Amino acid sequence: MSENYNPEETIETEQKSEEKEQQQRVTFQIIQGRPIVTYILIGLTACVYLAQALTKWKTGVDIPLAVGAKHNGFIIYRHQYWRLITPVFIHGSITHILFNMYALFTLGPSLENYYGHWDFLRFYLISGFCGNVFSFVFAPQVLSVGASTALFGLIGAQAMFLYKNRRILRNYKAALRNIAFVLIVNLAIGLSGGIDNWGHLGGLAGGLLLAWMCGPEIGFIIDANDKKPRMINMVPRKRIEISCLLVTVFFAAFAFAFAGR
Repeated sequence: MSENYNPEETIETEQKSEEKEQQQRVTFQIIQGRPIVTYILIGLTACVYLAQALTKWKTGVDIPLAVGAKHNGFIIYRHQYWRLITPVFIHGSITHILFNMYALFTLGPSLENYYGHWDFLRFYLISGFCGNVFSFVFAPQVLSVGASTALFGLIGAQAMFLYKNRRILRNYKAALRNIAFVLIVNLAIGLSGGIDNWGHLGGLAGGLLLAWMCGPEIGFIIDANDKKPRMINMVPRKRIEISCLLVTVFFAAFAFAFAGR
């Protein structure tokens, strides 16, 4: 008893087998690149702190802090709205800036690789703005400075990235638990006094919201040139632009609504 032989079916089966094997070989890898924006932010913040030290030494007044700290009176009555973003670059002590810049150095590079330079910068600044808005509304008596508002936004972005891409990430639950532990510890430390926890919560809320709306959603394509898998962000450019605008406008409206009361 003979069997019919169809060469087209054999070729098709082999192609499917090769495609399946290629799909199995695809692994999730971080896109390597120089985190230029992270380094610029660290350098700029260090320069501002140096200016703080020099002006205080020369004049007896910390001029960057005096003109840039989150101070509700100046924001409401003198309309110095820049004070809702400039605190991100100002710090109260050498310990304060070293701790925050170390956190930025740790968190920044991987997120910058996922978001891209420009989007990472906007995310950092928008998170810092959201944190200062929360401080402005819920801690009106507090004179607030520090990059921790933006850093809590980065922590929120990291958590949301893990959750949104959980299908292709191993041990994402353990990573999320570690992030939750870090957040709880830092917020608990903030309850001891001298720390603006409302700023932290605002930065976290802004970071989570923005990352949920337009954070990277990783997909894979086969490069037409070398036939190797490439990792890409599946989120449309327009969605990112609109999300950044909406989150900024929402928190700005929240601040202005409070200021008008």
